[in-house]
Amino acid sequence: MGKKKKKYKLKTHRGAKKRFKVTARGKVLRMKGRRSHLRRKKAPRVRREFRTMLPLSSSDRKRVQQAMPGLGKSKGEDDRKE
Repeated sequence: MGKKKKKYKLKTHRGAKKRFKVTARGKVLRMKGRRSHLRRKKAPRVRREFRTMLPLSSSDRKRVQQAMPGLGKSKGEDDRKE
């Protein structure tokens, strides 16, 4: 019998893993930009808005999916419109 070919594992991009969160339904969420410094002079309302996560656009989602191969599609994602 011949040698078996070794299958390589797909690695998750560690930076992408820290920056994005995937919901139970498969939506990818991101944080807002420009929140790292000079926050004291920003209005409290703006600082509160920085806490919320926003859904990723569909074009960016494809790029994140390449960086995070374990992301996959959730069940019934094709039938639902968000």
